Amino acid sequence: MARKNPSMEVAVVMHLLVLAAWCATAASSAKPKVCDKGWECKNSVYCCNETISDFFQVYQFENLFSKRNTPVAQAVGFWDYHSFITAAAVYQPLGFGTTGGKQTQMGEVAAFLGHVGSKTSCGYGVATGGPLAWGLCYKREMSPSQSYCDDNYLYPCTPGVDYYGRGALPVYWNYNYGTIGDGLKVDLLNHPEYLEQNATLAFQAAIYRWMTPMKKKQPSAHDVFVGKWKPTKNDTLAKRLPGFGATMNVLYGDQVCGQGPVDGMNNIISHYQYYLDLMGVGRQFSSDNLDCAEQEAFNPSSTSSSTT
Repeated sequence: MARKNPSMEVAVVMHLLVLAAWCATAASSAKPKVCDKGWECKNSVYCCNETISDFFQVYQFENLFSKRNTPVAQAVGFWDYHSFITAAAVYQPLGFGTTGGKQTQMGEVAAFLGHVGSKTSCGYGVATGGPLAWGLCYKREMSPSQSYCDDNYLYPCTPGVDYYGRGALPVYWNYNYGTIGDGLKVDLLNHPEYLEQNATLAFQAAIYRWMTPMKKKQPSAHDVFVGKWKPTKNDTLAKRLPGFGATMNVLYGDQVCGQGPVDGMNNIISHYQYYLDLMGVGRQFSSDNLDCAEQEAFNPSSTSSSTT
């Protein structure tokens, strides 16, 4: 019988140990690192970046929406910083305000709030503090001209319920309340009034719209802003390119895009740049492709219902 070579056995064992250690290292390196930042951001690679409250604090929120609690505002006492941060905490692990470097993170918050401020403003040209200081003045559409009830078999209208604009990014139409309600697991189809009763829920609905593709064959506003969306050849031919301009295309389509330098589009851009300045980023970093004046809509209104 051949004698065993002890040194050979040791070498084999050492080799196996090294191989096992390498496999373990490779397996661990294949999994992205995840982090926890307390209640605000948990168990996500995005939580390894700064969280929104690290760079956007109460005084900045107050600066952005400085006139929201004046007596003439419709939503006095409704909107506050805590409601926004609580709502944002649901989406920070998914990349809202936590994607990329600090400038991109701050830019996304300014971009999102720029839309919010524009759509909830009661400011006008000679308003105290200027027309851009009056965001979050409203929480609902005032004097709606219709009930916004569409014949939709998936989300039929509830008798006696009106689906006029409510929330931080106002939601209109029964099918949009139904879709967003499904996403939030809240019965907004039967109770659209929840969006004017709970500020945290109203912000959640708005951020859900920002983070989620609301129509087929189009990206989310989040993806087009942070650069995760890659335009196709058809997108390029239609002048749809990543940037703030494309967020307006995603959210409003040809209501504001492809119409030239219309007031509705310019008002949203003005709020965004004003907020960049107040947050300390500066409008010089409002990025390329700022407007959508010449962009073709992702889903023209003649062939698709409005998401607003």
